[in-house]
Amino acid sequence: MDGSGDLFAGFIAALGDQLEAIVISYPPALALGYAGLTEHARAQLPFDRPFVLIGESFSGPVAIALAASRPPGLVGLVLCCTFARTPRPLLAPLRPLVSVLPMSSSLTPLIAPFLLGFDAPLALRRALRRALDQVPPARLRGRLREVMAVDYTARARSIAVPVLYLQATRDWIVPAAAARLLASLCPDWRLVALRGPHLLLQSVPEQAATTINYFVAALVTESTQ
Repeated sequence: MDGSGDLFAGFIAALGDQLEAIVISYPPALALGYAGLTEHARAQLPFDRPFVLIGESFSGPVAIALAASRPPGLVGLVLCCTFARTPRPLLAPLRPLVSVLPMSSSLTPLIAPFLLGFDAPLALRRALRRALDQVPPARLRGRLREVMAVDYTARARSIAVPVLYLQATRDWIVPAAAARLLASLCPDWRLVALRGPHLLLQSVPEQAATTINYFVAALVTESTQ
């Protein structure tokens, strides 16, 4: 939800030289909902070569909306610990209360175990706090409200490329039901469960990168047959 892109450094390094990674950061000064963030991301998509979209956690609906619009060059979609519809529907009636919810980075020690696991390295916990420090609390509240209202199931049905879903075995944020729903909507679907907490790309970057590299390699093989 920070949208800075800073937390992907370890994952990008783990990808190695096989893939070029383009991180799309969200502008912290602009109050953009999912629709605005989707258009912001669309303007940065490659236009001269094939590419695979990756959407993790909060950004899953952005990736789903982009994939559903079938941009030229898109050959695959990776969704990581994310959702097409609000993952905790029972909390949706509490959406109006988000405006008074504390959103200070000083609360990072309380939320880090749910995002990174209780055994997360100190360096990773500090990186999370630095990322959250860059985003005004009002932006975080706005993005949380978007999560509590989103329903992109119709868009997910329009996805025509292969989809890889990375599921965390210890995800306390997004339940397994979110993956099951997407599996029922996307015709070309595969799921890989990785041992780790909600923020998989940050917690187990090597395993995530290896899985995604295999997925992309398979897409390349299929396209040349």
